[in-house]
Amino acid sequence: HRISPYDPAPLDRIRTKFTADPPGAEIDFEAFDRAMTRAVEQFHFSGIRLPVEGMGGGTFHARYPPKILGFGEETSEYQAMFSRYVRQLEQHLKDRAWLDMAYVYWFDEPAPRDYEFVTRGMERLKKYAPGLRRMLTEEPSDELEAPVDIWCPVTYNFDPEAAAQRQAQGERVWWYVCTGPKAPYCTLFIDHPATELRVWLWQTWMHDVQGILVWASNYWTSPAAFPEDPQNPYLDPMGYVSGYSTPRGVKNFWGNGDGRFVYPPESAATAVQSGSDPVLAPPVSSIRFEMLREGIEDYEMLYLLRERLQQQRDSLSSTEIER
Repeated sequence: HRISPYDPAPLDRIRTKFTADPPGAEIDFEAFDRAMTRAVEQFHFSGIRLPVEGMGGGTFHARYPPKILGFGEETSEYQAMFSRYVRQLEQHLKDRAWLDMAYVYWFDEPAPRDYEFVTRGMERLKKYAPGLRRMLTEEPSDELEAPVDIWCPVTYNFDPEAAAQRQAQGERVWWYVCTGPKAPYCTLFIDHPATELRVWLWQTWMHDVQGILVWASNYWTSPAAFPEDPQNPYLDPMGYVSGYSTPRGVKNFWGNGDGRFVYPPESAATAVQSGSDPVLAPPVSSIRFEMLREGIEDYEMLYLLRERLQQQRDSLSSTEIER
């Protein structure tokens, strides 16, 4: 489907052991390398959301500070451990030719009150590991001076002029859909025309946007709305809110089909009974997921067409010179 998951190696993570005296970081890449090699060579995934320990993070709703072994970012111990750690990450990914695939997406949808916090984190990453691309789900803004490599606004906040200015400086621009937007924008909800997801990729090409993001594809239940037995996504299409201090048992709405492009096997869609065998079967696709793939393939065809036109243009120019 031409889509890379956030983490192509979820069961084989990079293992890190920090030491405070002397400050250091020992990193074990063995399991990660094995899984990533398979993800790249067999499945042809082209992106990875690189987790970085000790960064801190959060959202507009709440955030948590950077810390390693109890040391905060203001301490020399933290700075020493963090710098040794991220430099190893950067060098290893570079050695494996995976550096251009990786991006650090450590804070989500900051509010203006978070800008100073986000800027400090981005500057810290840039200082110690400038080759690790820094991504932020926010639109470019003069109010946010953070060194961001990849801007990723929600589609209704996309500003073509601001995006073009940042791209001219060497930065990249993606965009995303999640619990919004609603009509008249292209979006992912079941009760919108499925063709919207295909058209979204046409708009992506038209605006020279360089990447797309969807927040989840298998969000089948909400632990807030269904604290006991999980939701059956076939019988109830609604994506319910979870997190953001949503009380247990409260059902707030995100939208029909939000966060789910693939579905569990029907035999696994209800609560699993104690002692029953696990269901080992592929997920079930959706029309919306197939239409998103069609849009990505349209984007690829437009890309190939542009290359052919450029080749033809170069050939004609060469002929003129020879004459």
